[in-house]
Amino acid sequence: MDAHLHMSPLPVDMRRFSPKIPDNHRKSAVLLLFFPEDGKGFFPLIKRPVYPGVHSGQVALPGGKVEPNDPDVYFTALREAEEEIGIEAGKVEVLGRLSDLYIPTSNFLVSPVVGFLAETPYLVPEQKEVARIIRTEVSSIFQPQIRKRTQLDLGGGLQLETPYFEIDGEIVWGATAMILSELIHLLEGKKA
Repeated sequence: MDAHLHMSPLPVDMRRFSPKIPDNHRKSAVLLLFFPEDGKGFFPLIKRPVYPGVHSGQVALPGGKVEPNDPDVYFTALREAEEEIGIEAGKVEVLGRLSDLYIPTSNFLVSPVVGFLAETPYLVPEQKEVARIIRTEVSSIFQPQIRKRTQLDLGGGLQLETPYFEIDGEIVWGATAMILSELIHLLEGKKA
């Protein structure tokens, strides 16, 4: 919770941290996929296209909603990443999961799955779901200069004081920033 709060938009929507989430919530999974490239560690982020919806144009980890035939969130994360960025799901070694995160605005409970690919993948964006793929160097998220704050105007009079990571010219905020904050806490050996 501390790691998530560190990058949570203000005012904090405490429904996100409630032990009781709505019974009608939807389940989803995202994949935090580490891979080597030129002797360094990377993971992909995606920018969603602009569409009428809550997460339009946002930067996210590859992933999506759990389908009825998906046996678990691990399968969902791998299936969605294969669909969205063209990875070979069968080559991914699943390492585990980070903490589930509830997103009140879309009523999704997101399960971040962590995976490793031993080779540099050839990433291909699925045109309807991915506007661009951002190959993100793991070490870059530890640089203090990419952690910033802004006032986001979400329309309808809703404004949020929002911490974010500036990665490759993009604003990475909300649930994705909170997941990356937990990753940073874990890799730095802090209690998450």
